[in-house]
Amino acid sequence: MAVIDNPAVGRDRTAAATTGAVAVTAGLVLLVLVLAVVDITQGTADVGASQVWDALLGRADAGDSSVVIASRLPRMVAGILVGLALGAAGTALQAVSRNVLAAPDTLAVNAGSYLALGVVAVTGVSLPFLASSGAAFVGGLAAAAVVLGLSGLGKGTVRLVLAGSALMLGLNAVTEALLLLFPQRTEGLYRWGQGGIGQNGFDGIQQMIPFVVVGLVGLLLVARRVDALGLGDDAARGLGVPVRGTRITAVVLATLLSAAAVTLAGPIGFVGLCAPALVRPLARRFRGLVRFRVQMPVAGLMGAALILGADVLLRALVPADLAVEVPTGVVTTVVGGVFLAVMALRTRDTASAEAPDRLRIPGRTAYLVTVVALVVVLVGTVVAAVLVGDAKLLLGDVVNWAQGKSGRVVTYVLDTRVPRVLAALLAGAALALSGTQVQAVTRNPLAEPGILGVTGGAGLGAVLIVTTVTAASSWLIAGAAFAGAAVASGLVFGLAARGGFGQNRLVLLGMGVFATTTALISLVIVLSDPFDTTRALTWLSGSTYGRTMPDVLPVAVVLAVGLVWSVVRRRELDLVALDENTPRLLGLHLTRARLGFLVMSVLLAASAVAAAGLIGFVGLVAPHAARALVGRRHARVVPVAVLLGAVLVCLADLAGRTVIAPAQLGAGLMTAVIGAPYFLYLLVRTRR
Repeated sequence: MAVIDNPAVGRDRTAAATTGAVAVTAGLVLLVLVLAVVDITQGTADVGASQVWDALLGRADAGDSSVVIASRLPRMVAGILVGLALGAAGTALQAVSRNVLAAPDTLAVNAGSYLALGVVAVTGVSLPFLASSGAAFVGGLAAAAVVLGLSGLGKGTVRLVLAGSALMLGLNAVTEALLLLFPQRTEGLYRWGQGGIGQNGFDGIQQMIPFVVVGLVGLLLVARRVDALGLGDDAARGLGVPVRGTRITAVVLATLLSAAAVTLAGPIGFVGLCAPALVRPLARRFRGLVRFRVQMPVAGLMGAALILGADVLLRALVPADLAVEVPTGVVTTVVGGVFLAVMALRTRDTASAEAPDRLRIPGRTAYLVTVVALVVVLVGTVVAAVLVGDAKLLLGDVVNWAQGKSGRVVTYVLDTRVPRVLAALLAGAALALSGTQVQAVTRNPLAEPGILGVTGGAGLGAVLIVTTVTAASSWLIAGAAFAGAAVASGLVFGLAARGGFGQNRLVLLGMGVFATTTALISLVIVLSDPFDTTRALTWLSGSTYGRTMPDVLPVAVVLAVGLVWSVVRRRELDLVALDENTPRLLGLHLTRARLGFLVMSVLLAASAVAAAGLIGFVGLVAPHAARALVGRRHARVVPVAVLLGAVLVCLADLAGRTVIAPAQLGAGLMTAVIGAPYFLYLLVRTRR
């Protein structure tokens, strides 16, 4: 029997879908209005709701009217505009990339815009809003193009997050270098870089409105084409849609919205990621929200609600005089980190944890030649690091210093320089060994203490001590770093173990913890004394400045124990890196072995952070290069990776304090500049 569709039923379904979409939109508008009213009544001045109402009607005295019109009302309007822009931009980027994690943050759009504005600040040129937005737009668009090109379209969530995170770390490293090299010209840029909606009048808002209008209207005009892209490229072409042109147009418009938001309020994190994600469940329930032309403005309203809600929550929980100092972006970034972790737990992991690709296994002679060559390079690097600096020395000066016969100047120089060299040397070796163990245990070649949030947790613990305790001892800083790393790693590895350390889950959890710890570190720095802020920023850049022999002792002890542990248990490390079944068949207690190696890797990473600050990518680059040189047997990988890590960080520290002398850059900034391109190269190599 043929089934004949009833037109009345179809009309009823369409009407129900439309009614649902209207109801959701009305509810969000009401929510934004309520949050806006609450937000405008919060502040440091004793101006309540009645005074605000009088000020809006022009009946208040000059003081109350000034507070409301010049500060609170612009803050509230900026929150709505920035939320609309970021929510719409995130929806557009996710639609054209067919990736639910595409957003101005994960595509490094915010990082590119932030760097562009940092470069403008360094030049000392005061640009109007239009020109600043143009610079931010160019930087953000370039970053988005790189990430989308490397990650591919529809290739899964992990590649996009990894490409965006690597590029973001590299761009942020350059921006931090500008902050340290030009502190006067970039004064206030770090605080602004955490994202805040506070405004001084309506000037910036008035100049931002045209950009937002152009971006939103442009996206609405291409809405039908974007919907067609959701059917697949071939189906869209069959419908006559120019796929490449539509995709480029949507990305350009989304970048325009993001750049305008960054110029006005700084990079407010994860709004463009969370807002569309909160709308998607509603779209599944109310079919009227499925179309892009409806979903995009609804996501914009959700973004406005997120920003205003974060600002209201911040001012409700924190004293008013302190809330002024806390950027709204810190709150949204913490929420975004939690969101990434929740998404990791709910996402089915289709990328199982696998061993790295098979590599050639060189003979014993080739292995020995590699080790000898690395030892020679390491010795040469150490000698150069000791002799070269703001004061150049000779080998004879070092010999006299070791014998206690050197002069006063030479003694002072070497007493300050040798601990720096040792700190870089040992921290690099510890990070390389930590990365080797993490990659073996998780069977994930992209796992690394920094990407997985372990060093972020260690950095948070150490920064708390650096900014709150005067003349803190090296063991106290190391203990705080150990505690922070333990908490972060416990969250990441404990939750990832449920899925067998799959790539998707591990990376998303790590990035969630990394984002959260980064936001909390920024919060601590913003709230600390300006002198402590400089100290913390210098320390976070991976600088070995001011290190003494006692500072080097914790990492030396942990590295010695870690090396002995790894050599004694090298066969267990090989078995753990194979698969789930082989170790058990050979009688190895897999859970116990895995836990032991993870604990040791956390201790190594934390001790390195305590000794030299945050140094990224060493735990990724050194093990990869070691396996390429000597194969996969850890009896060979461990010593080669340790030597490579030591050489890399020592060279980075040497370059950081000599290339632009007398100014200095931290080793962490240099390794990020080197490691980020290498990481992106790995993604290109594995794109198929």
